[in-house]
Amino acid sequence: MGQGPSTSALQQCIEGVANNRAGFAAFAGSPLYQIQWVKPYNLDVLVEPAAVVRPQTAQDISEIIKCANANNVKVQAKSGGHSYQNYGAGGSDGAVAIDMVNFQKFSMDTKTWHATIGAGHRLGEVDKKLHAQGGRAMAHGVCPGVGLGGHATIGGLGPMSRMWGSCLDHIVEVEVVTADGKIQRASATQNEDLFWALRGSASGFGVITEFVMRTHPEPANIVQYEYTIKLGKQADVAPLYSKWQALMADPKLDRRFGSMFIMFPLGAIITGTFYGSQEEFSKSGIPNALPQDGNGHLVLNDWLGALAHDAEKEALYLSGLAMPFISRSLAFKRQDLLGPEKIKDLFSWVDAQEKGTLLWFIIFDAAGGAIEDVAQNATAFAHRDKVMYYQSYGIGLPVTKTTKDFVAGFHDQVVQKAGAGTWGTYPGYVNKALVNQQKQYWDSNLPALEQIKVRWDPKDLFHNPGTVRPAKK
Repeated sequence: MGQGPSTSALQQCIEGVANNRAGFAAFAGSPLYQIQWVKPYNLDVLVEPAAVVRPQTAQDISEIIKCANANNVKVQAKSGGHSYQNYGAGGSDGAVAIDMVNFQKFSMDTKTWHATIGAGHRLGEVDKKLHAQGGRAMAHGVCPGVGLGGHATIGGLGPMSRMWGSCLDHIVEVEVVTADGKIQRASATQNEDLFWALRGSASGFGVITEFVMRTHPEPANIVQYEYTIKLGKQADVAPLYSKWQALMADPKLDRRFGSMFIMFPLGAIITGTFYGSQEEFSKSGIPNALPQDGNGHLVLNDWLGALAHDAEKEALYLSGLAMPFISRSLAFKRQDLLGPEKIKDLFSWVDAQEKGTLLWFIIFDAAGGAIEDVAQNATAFAHRDKVMYYQSYGIGLPVTKTTKDFVAGFHDQVVQKAGAGTWGTYPGYVNKALVNQQKQYWDSNLPALEQIKVRWDPKDLFHNPGTVRPAKK
């Protein structure tokens, strides 16, 4: 959106909503605007929203949406602000970014064990509050700084998802502000089509202010496994990866076990979490399929200790700090997984490439289990049949062409070796470079989403480069 009367009118409207409240909004061109208000996560993607607003109530959001509508400006909400393409700031210039930081409500119904959680919470805060309110838990990813609002509405996968399903599968009800500015509830019995769309594609359909989530008792005992390989060549690691992949792709694998395989310069690491006792872990047979020499070790933990351990390991690769990076990803069905020879070729290809950085890593993350139990069309999240994801990252100051070529080249190698049937990726791994982003994120659920978009947001107010568009007439 350019500067001029429309910008001034938008600012005047939002300032009217603020009603002299300090810290409510800032506008493009303000001092320290990017650092203190926009707060981009990927510094390789420049985005300049027209305004960043930090509302305090759902009514504030309603009024902000009306201001955006009146000035023909797009809207995006952000919770933690960890979008790989800065989509929470709009993904492209000129949007109104709604920062949900003030939405910190939390309560627990001890009869149903449903938690009501404000959309501004970070995952680490949610864990602590669930623990304090009855020793409860739910499935989510391992980065404690990630915001619930985005995470729970794109899928929300983590090491406990094979046991409990995705984070969005725990959503019972939401409060949401829609494109007309109306504050309403959505659930399986109220605004059902909107509820369906919000569970997997919320950024294109409204601003969720709070979630009602079902919870589980915390596991009493947790076993965490770690194995580090420092061989220098990825080709030498390939047989170990093949063995790990075969274990994680086994449909009969105990669902209490989640695991990742991480490639990095000069080696690799296997991490695994088993939600049970050491005796149960041994009886599962899983240790027999994992390397057990001097490079591996087990840690016995309780629930919060295990979460802290996961967060510590993840921070070695995915920092919560803003930095310039490039990433690519792909989702695999069981039949798309690479065989041993193709794995060896792929890992040898990695050895032969110039990386342009010492800060690169590739994560293979197991899925399946309880995620697969839910029908593909039960929610907007479409990747129920995927048993593995890969994510690659190259970090640089700045990100060089060499690094970009390496990350893109690895992706091309994987796609070529997996075959034409390999399609799509997790909606949290957004990438503007994808051909037909929306189809890759929502696959067979996309046509239904486009029709629901016509009903709830026909003018495409809630928009970033990767959101669902209204169906064409």
